[in-house]
Amino acid sequence: MTGEEAMLEPTTAVLSALERFGILLKQDKRLPNVVRIVTGDALSTSWWSHPKGNLIFRVLDELSDHPDVLFTKLISGKDTLVHRSLWPVFLAVASGGEAWQRRGLSASARQLLGRVRRARKPLLSSGPTVKELTARLLVNSVQVHTESGQHQTALEAWPLWARRNDVKTERSLAGACSALESACERIGAPLKTLPWLSGKRTGA
Repeated sequence: MTGEEAMLEPTTAVLSALERFGILLKQDKRLPNVVRIVTGDALSTSWWSHPKGNLIFRVLDELSDHPDVLFTKLISGKDTLVHRSLWPVFLAVASGGEAWQRRGLSASARQLLGRVRRARKPLLSSGPTVKELTARLLVNSVQVHTESGQHQTALEAWPLWARRNDVKTERSLAGACSALESACERIGAPLKTLPWLSGKRTGA
């Protein structure tokens, strides 16, 4: 975080860093992340127990509703914030239908994916199949408020998300992967933390 960002209101400071890097982790021991920007601490435990836990929750809640922020599982399967400037390339990768997305997908996950793609609105779901789909970037996962006041996970097909956010996909899949790999390098993350490179040897 820069000196100027340290003087900003927490949510504004996170947005400034996100715009500069393109991606940020929600929490990580060493890579640029929301929790460290808000607290100034590199936490090795859950942020819920931190004295600024309520502030972190508020900032994350504000970011989840921000029009320039997408939460997804891009880096090491962890919650990763992606800035709007990278949405076209992210969409190209997420909707690419590549082998790394299909390989080893369970029958139940394939069935759920089909239901999500046929749905005209986000579909409430939970369990290990959700983790399978989000780890492969096959669906958008959002937290929604139910009528009972609880938070639940809703899954959304990428074409539905793209129309709702007016996002046009990058035509070159190779170029899209390269752009996200560059963003990964900007925050100092090894390229093998990206899902399409996790099974390959890289120079990172």
